[in-house]
Amino acid sequence: MTPHNGMRSTLTGQDHKRLRRWLALFFVALAVPTAILIHQAYSQLKWEAFHQHQVLAEELVARIDARYAQLVDAEEARSFSDYAFLVVAGDPAASFVQRSPLSTYPLQPGLPGLIGYFQVDSRGRFSTPLLPHTGVGPEEYGLGGAELAQRRMLAARLRQILSDNRLVQAGAPTGIGGDQSGSPAREEAVVLPHSDVPALPSKSLASPEASDTVLADPVAPQAAFDRLNAPAPARQAEDEPGLTGNLGRVEDLQLDYHYQAGPSRAAQDQPDRRKATLAEKRVRTERSAVPEAQLSSSAPAQAQHAPLSSGLEIRIFESEIDPFEFSLLDSGHFVLFRKVWRDGERYIQGLLLKQQAFLEGVIRDAFQDTALAGMSDLIVAYRGEVFAAYQGRAGRDYSASAAQLRGALLYQTRLSAPLGDMQLIFSVTVLPTGPGARVLGWVTVVLVLVLCGGFYLMYRLGAGQIALARQQQDFVSAVSHELKTPLTSIRMYSEMLREGWAAEDRKQSYYAFIHDESERLSRLIGNVLQLARMNRNEVNVDVQPVAVSDLIAAVSAPVSSQIERAGFTMRLDCDALAGRAVIEVDSDAFTQILINLVDNAVKFSAAADSRVIDVGCRRQHDGSVMFSVRDYGPGVPRDQMKKIFRLFYRSASELTRETVGTGIGLALVRQLAEAMGGRVDMVNREPGAEFRVVFPATG
Repeated sequence: MTPHNGMRSTLTGQDHKRLRRWLALFFVALAVPTAILIHQAYSQLKWEAFHQHQVLAEELVARIDARYAQLVDAEEARSFSDYAFLVVAGDPAASFVQRSPLSTYPLQPGLPGLIGYFQVDSRGRFSTPLLPHTGVGPEEYGLGGAELAQRRMLAARLRQILSDNRLVQAGAPTGIGGDQSGSPAREEAVVLPHSDVPALPSKSLASPEASDTVLADPVAPQAAFDRLNAPAPARQAEDEPGLTGNLGRVEDLQLDYHYQAGPSRAAQDQPDRRKATLAEKRVRTERSAVPEAQLSSSAPAQAQHAPLSSGLEIRIFESEIDPFEFSLLDSGHFVLFRKVWRDGERYIQGLLLKQQAFLEGVIRDAFQDTALAGMSDLIVAYRGEVFAAYQGRAGRDYSASAAQLRGALLYQTRLSAPLGDMQLIFSVTVLPTGPGARVLGWVTVVLVLVLCGGFYLMYRLGAGQIALARQQQDFVSAVSHELKTPLTSIRMYSEMLREGWAAEDRKQSYYAFIHDESERLSRLIGNVLQLARMNRNEVNVDVQPVAVSDLIAAVSAPVSSQIERAGFTMRLDCDALAGRAVIEVDSDAFTQILINLVDNAVKFSAAADSRVIDVGCRRQHDGSVMFSVRDYGPGVPRDQMKKIFRLFYRSASELTRETVGTGIGLALVRQLAEAMGGRVDMVNREPGAEFRVVFPATG
């Protein structure tokens, strides 16, 4: 590589590096704020979507809470006497006794997961409205043997669950009703060993006669129910593995709180909300009547009686009913119970519920019917223990631990009393960002493509301009050299002729040399002028129908003299079929094309063994006429076959560097040919290269 070419490559490389640096800086200056804006817009969309789904979660919890409240209120509305097998319908004076609505079998559950109803009196004796009092045949109540057996089985199951959780004494009920009469002679009262729980004082009754009736210890047999909702430290003092959630504690949940500005407002308000809800539920007083056979033997004599037509009597009394309480038993069952005060004694009335059925019947079903099911998990916890987790409409089986429950916290809250210990937690697994995010995504893609594509095109354009500037500089240098050489020769030979230094036998050769150099200057100036017109888009050609034979005859003389002066031999081969064809060309432009091709062939085959230039024309199958100029030089490398027709292009081969030229000859050939409706191509031959110019024939 010559020093000039090496310096040119170095300068070009520095220009390209400088261009890349400036474009990269400009790209970063646009890309960084654009990325920040897109990120902020996406974060805003995500926050809005999060807020929308948080509102959905709040609405869902409100519906779940309202549904549970409706079911619990239905149970709250039941009277004290509904927990007996028989109740007095309407006015007691009408002497009409019927079955309690709770004695229906099979059960007609209001609450999901209902197992059955029970009652525990002040002596700890268990009863259920499923069975009538003892001493009466089942046929009197329309009970068949099979149904009675099923009722007894269910009653035994209820008692077994309560006894397993140390709420009543273990054992099977006696007779038909399990000693529903409440006689202490039939079943001893059970006092559970809870000596650390003090006896609660009796509540005052509505009737003045009963206001002074206070038992010494009316609640000791029912002390286990008082302990169900005792404060957490009291419950943790015992070993109660049944109260541990199978999924761990809420504190173990792997939840992401980055969407929460602070602790959840719902979580902060949960204790106060529960207290406020509990305060809203007041103790109510009701007036009830039951058949005398179903009263406890400890009933006071002041109670009112009304005779029945069958000889039975009913007892009319007033009772105070506390709101329902809700708790989870060690066995995993839920219990919903209330305390009823009557005649100075306390009764426990309630119902047992299956855990999963109770949760799934309201919470899961309501959750899976909402849009939240497709993008979030719903976690159900009781007193901080995770008992269930639901995802989507298909659900997810979390059987390992709370550590597997991951996601961003969407919303958490507690239900209203008596379910205030139950907590609902929504965690986001896949947060949909809505149609706005899709638009933002497409805008982001378009901006990235525009920025990257635009800067790539700008780089290509800049690099092209740098290369063009370098080529123009090379062109100026080449033109200066091309002009200087023939002018120097013309000046030298003209001075020799003027001073008379040339011999007579050499003068003709000097004149011929001056003529050839002037022709060379004319061609060079013509190419430069043609280049100037091309740059101004002023390539004007006057095409006329011309016979191919006439064109060949017109250009053969200047072309042959050009070839012979260079020391080459021209071989002209134009078939008769092509000679008779007529094409539309500009004769001067066609001559310039052929001269440039011949000049290029002469320069690049100067060192060839065969100093021959073939010029020919042939008629092709499609009727067009192809003109060709072939040399027997080294040919053109395959990677440069298309580049050689570019303006100012000169290959970096040793042959090119050793050959003079401006790099505009072949570019002018292509421009002129295309201006006349033709096309230019080249193929490598063995040896040499053949340049072809094809024009459509009109005749």
